[in-house]
Amino acid sequence: MQKYENDLRQALLFFLNFVGKQSNYRKKLILNFCNIKKKRTFTSRYTKIDFLKLIIKKQFTLKTKLVKYIFSASIVLFVVACSTKKNNFLTRNNHALSTKYNILYNGGIALDKGVEELKTQYNDNFWEQLPIERMQVAETKATIPGQEKKNANFERAEDKSIKAIQKHSMNIQGSEKNPQMDEAHLMLGKARYYDQRFVPALEAFNYILYKYPSSDKIYEAKIWREKTNMRLDNDAIAITNLTKLLKEIKFKDQIFADANAALAQAFLNLEQKDSAMAKLQLARDFTKKKEEKSRYYFILGQLFESLNQKDSAYVSYQSVIDMNRNAARQYVIQAHARQAAQFDVATGDSIAFLKKFNDLLEDRENRSFLDVLNHQMALYYAKNKNFKRAKDYYNVSLKKRSADQYLAASNYRNLADIYFNDAKYVTAGKYYDSTLVQLNDRTREFKFIKKKRLNLDDVIKYEGIATRNDSILKVLAMSDSNRKSYYEEYISKLKKEEEARKKLEAENTKLAESNPENSDGQSRSDEEVSGKMDKMAQQSRANQDEKAPVSKAPTVNNSIGKTGNFYFYNQQTLEFGKLEFKKLWGNRALKDNWRTASSKSNSTKNDDDEEQDVADNTAKKESADAKFTVDFYTSQLPKTQKETDSISKERNFAYYQLGLIYKEKFKEYKLAASKLENLLQSNPEERLILPSMYHLYKIYELIDKDKALAMKDKIISQYPTSRYAQILSKSDSESELAVASPETTYDNLYKEYLKGDYKKVLAETTEAIDQYTGEDIVSKFELLKANVTGKLKGIEEFKKSLNYVALNYPNSEEGKTAESFLGKEIPQMEALEFYAIAPKSWKILYKAKDSTETNTMALNKILSKFIAERSVGKFTLSNDIYTMEDNFLVIHGISTEESAKGIATILKEFKDYKVKNTPYIISNENYKIVQIKKNFETYLTTPYSDPKPVEAIAAPPLRPVAPKEEKKQVIEETKQNNRNQPPSLSEDDPQEKPRNDRGQTPTLQPTLQTPNPNKRDK
Repeated sequence: MQKYENDLRQALLFFLNFVGKQSNYRKKLILNFCNIKKKRTFTSRYTKIDFLKLIIKKQFTLKTKLVKYIFSASIVLFVVACSTKKNNFLTRNNHALSTKYNILYNGGIALDKGVEELKTQYNDNFWEQLPIERMQVAETKATIPGQEKKNANFERAEDKSIKAIQKHSMNIQGSEKNPQMDEAHLMLGKARYYDQRFVPALEAFNYILYKYPSSDKIYEAKIWREKTNMRLDNDAIAITNLTKLLKEIKFKDQIFADANAALAQAFLNLEQKDSAMAKLQLARDFTKKKEEKSRYYFILGQLFESLNQKDSAYVSYQSVIDMNRNAARQYVIQAHARQAAQFDVATGDSIAFLKKFNDLLEDRENRSFLDVLNHQMALYYAKNKNFKRAKDYYNVSLKKRSADQYLAASNYRNLADIYFNDAKYVTAGKYYDSTLVQLNDRTREFKFIKKKRLNLDDVIKYEGIATRNDSILKVLAMSDSNRKSYYEEYISKLKKEEEARKKLEAENTKLAESNPENSDGQSRSDEEVSGKMDKMAQQSRANQDEKAPVSKAPTVNNSIGKTGNFYFYNQQTLEFGKLEFKKLWGNRALKDNWRTASSKSNSTKNDDDEEQDVADNTAKKESADAKFTVDFYTSQLPKTQKETDSISKERNFAYYQLGLIYKEKFKEYKLAASKLENLLQSNPEERLILPSMYHLYKIYELIDKDKALAMKDKIISQYPTSRYAQILSKSDSESELAVASPETTYDNLYKEYLKGDYKKVLAETTEAIDQYTGEDIVSKFELLKANVTGKLKGIEEFKKSLNYVALNYPNSEEGKTAESFLGKEIPQMEALEFYAIAPKSWKILYKAKDSTETNTMALNKILSKFIAERSVGKFTLSNDIYTMEDNFLVIHGISTEESAKGIATILKEFKDYKVKNTPYIISNENYKIVQIKKNFETYLTTPYSDPKPVEAIAAPPLRPVAPKEEKKQVIEETKQNNRNQPPSLSEDDPQEKPRNDRGQTPTLQPTLQTPNPNKRDK
């Protein structure tokens, strides 16, 4: 019986939900009769027929006649009211009320909750023009089955609207009789719009306009349709339709404001700012929502500012500020910031400015925006050239750990610029590293700063070398007593720092012990510990500028994004963090769920592990104690004069490079002059003196004319035959004609290289490198020298020369190409073996000396005669350079080994020739290896073996940079070679390729194909 009564109570409540128009008194009576304290809907397991049967069956069990009559009447009304095919007063209102107060009500709650959540998650980028609507369109991504949707509230709202349409739509004779269906479709479109499914949303809004033209929601539906069109990039269509809509709207209410706001966004999308401002002003004036009004004021300020209407922008921002708590706090703070950006330090009221921002900084309501406010204060002091205060405020802004990445990047960038302008390039490089970490790597600003940072690599490298070696040489110049006092003073400073560190650790340990851990295992003193770490890190950065006794080269990290002030890049704070972790957690293994891992597992170490830990700790302690002794530092100083000279030589070259970098790249002429002056006072190498004097002369011409004249006279008098003296002795117009430029010298050497005169090219290239030291073109000379070295000395020396180019010119085109060749082609060349490839042609070699030697000339004459007399076969002769001392006279064009042996026999035994020199028969493939590796003697002792089934992969040719007039010829030759045969490591038979003008076939071809030779590195 109790079960039936419960079902009956639910049936009554279901009936109430449909009838709905009972008086409060009757509702109260029925609810009291059913003993229902909370409304609940009828369970979904009953169909309408089941419900009807239940009522008929159970109503006769009740003792009250009133309830029997009520049920008898309600049965009839219920059956009639539930139909969607009958158009009468009862059915229309029944479905309308159920749709509005049940389904759409719950769907509206979900939709509002989703919109609020969407706005909460959305972060405005105040560095750019704000959009009218606070909604970020995400990139389209495929939804993985089972993956949760972006916002479940929008899914619920969509489901509710679909349910209302499916169960309560009364489409009778092509006309909808349920007045709530337009709202159901409107909710459906909104849910899809916010879920960023714009095409289905557009379909829902268009359905309202098509099916319900007389709906009271028609204007709202049109606005949402055009907002969806704008999301689909149909801005022109949206402008046309919204313009028509504004003419139809009769009352200037919230709908009128929303239509103008949507039209303003369409104009903004098309970059029509004037039209957008006019419509946005109307939206601002007629909107009833304060958050929207403040946003519209701020966007108008941005538009005025972009049009350079500063006064109007200032007034618009002030309107946001005047709204105070009626506006969102972020708009108020950003409005202050934008006004500050327009402040003119020369004519503005600085006292009022500072008072306003100091008040904002002290206001507790602004604690979430201290990063923005401190950034503006830093900008103010930077404009006033008070860079010390500016740096303080930038650092405070950074300490707030802003969620705005671009704000953090701006702080780092501005700090880097301050240090850069102060010629502290090493520190500036660290801040540029931090800037790049925060910036989007696809922006122009990122590429600009990265390029600027790369220009600092050489500065950081050479400044480190100069500082380190200066410190070593300074200590070496001291007497033993002074050196001891110097180190003792430094050790005393180290001990004080160590005591301060230990004291700080003790305080943190005590603080951690006094604060028990939270339930999640995190100490409550994290904030205090973090503050201590920050303080320690700041102290560490402050000490970086102090000069400490250096006896070893510091590690210079030139990689982007791996230096800077980040916590994990600071060794002291990192070690401190490790100690704190061990104190709080002990020794924890690197694995999942390490917090909940049993601490007992840490005590399961065996005796050997414990002994090893003790030994390691003892060694660390001894190493730590050693740094507090003088011997620890003096033992690392150079012991021999050779080591000292090497340090001095390295320091001097660093000074020279710094002088050129500051002069050429950064235009810091005074700083460049000081570096070169220090170089000349440090007993430099002879090759650095004259170039340094010449560059000082060029600098003095800009900053001190008297010194320039004195330096000019000194160069001409002391080095009268030098290139620089000739340049200075001539007028500007004559100097270029009288003295060959570096480019001309390189072009001439390259032509000699193509002719095969490698010995001459090697000597003259070495001389040119010394002559043009410090010029950008030196890297081209170095690559040319590497190629010639490889041709004369083999692959091992070639490899060393390429490595030198790659290491000393890493940022040049030649250095990068040499590095690539070392990594890819050199291993292939080293892997070449004799008899690895089946021979295709053969050669006969005769050892010879220089081509001008008597015996060589006689042998060359005999071989030339033999080739001239042969009418069968196309034989050719070449004098191939093998090493610096030895050459080969080579007969090419022999098709088989038997033919080569027959020719050798003829040359040896035939009376017209009688060649006494020993002939060597070698295949074309093996000859290439001989020339590449310079291992002819090894070839003579290597036994024959059958060729391998797979041919070795030949490396592409490596060429030095060709001069401009030779470039096209080289390219055409390369294309022709690639068409006719696979790439090779050396020249093929002469009958297959044109000969040079000496009648020679170049032997080794590790030549590097690179772009325009005259393109200077910048």
